[in-house]
Amino acid sequence: MKIAVVGATGLVGTEMFKVLEKANLPITELIPVASARSVGKEIIFKDKTYEIVDLETAITLKPNIAIFSAGGSVSKEWAPKFAEIGCTVVDNSSAWRMEADIPLVVPEINAKMLTKADKIIANPNCSTIQLVLSIAPLHQAYGIKRMVVSTYQSFTGTGVLAVEQYEAEKAGQQLKDEQMAYHFPIFANCIPHCDIFLDNDYTKEEMKIVNETRKILNDQNLAITSTAVRVPVFGGHSESVNLEFEKQFDIDELRKLLSDMDGIIVQDNPANNEYPMPLMAKDKDEVFVGRIRRDHSIESGLNMWIVADNLRKGAATNAVQIASYLIENKLY
Repeated sequence: MKIAVVGATGLVGTEMFKVLEKANLPITELIPVASARSVGKEIIFKDKTYEIVDLETAITLKPNIAIFSAGGSVSKEWAPKFAEIGCTVVDNSSAWRMEADIPLVVPEINAKMLTKADKIIANPNCSTIQLVLSIAPLHQAYGIKRMVVSTYQSFTGTGVLAVEQYEAEKAGQQLKDEQMAYHFPIFANCIPHCDIFLDNDYTKEEMKIVNETRKILNDQNLAITSTAVRVPVFGGHSESVNLEFEKQFDIDELRKLLSDMDGIIVQDNPANNEYPMPLMAKDKDEVFVGRIRRDHSIESGLNMWIVADNLRKGAATNAVQIASYLIENKLY
């Protein structure tokens, strides 16, 4: 079992190795892949040293599964080349997510759709993953009529440059424009601007939430609107979600549906100050749900608060879970 990790030196790639080590997959050979400036450097995985190689070399090593986390342009160019040699690609970029013939997978929800013929599999956006995992059992039970999502997203989701910007601003350093991941300071600030603005005045991140959720839940009629905000938080993304259901619901039954969902931990005891927070979600693989309460302004409404580590379940963990499913079911 040869596993390649493309984007080995990035934030998600670094997290990928932690998750792979914890998952304890039957890996006989690890192939760390990065850009030319990192080739020849070494990483340690399970007490063994591996040398970073470039993409062309990685293809000649014929990995069984390649987990990509190196950006959309790299994925668009190289994922098909890996697929051509029989390698199954799990891609963490946005490059393939909305392609009709490419599965968009959150394993707890729709891994069973995967077949051996699927040589490129898309990992959803980090905000989408924690959202759909939390709403899937509720949609199945009550039917979601409309959903309003407001995200509070960690700056770590933007990558290494954003982390460097945050740390520099925290230390009181003045930065040049080319050193900044954002147009404005992120330290002690909130920026309602995740990714680029589109013609409809929504950002690309906001539309990812809308379009990816519909695809994963296989419901193109689902009414969704979203606002995505970048916040100065290490450790994870938070989401305030308002749901309007087609059917009436019992709040205790609803809580049990969430508690019984794989990958969900319910933290919902506000009387004792128990609710999800990104500080507590950091380095965790689960999605945390709390502040579960009726919205009394509509007939069958609900509010809840969802938190997850965006580099773990929002990226690395979900990708490794897909790889695990492929291995367990001999689909690679």
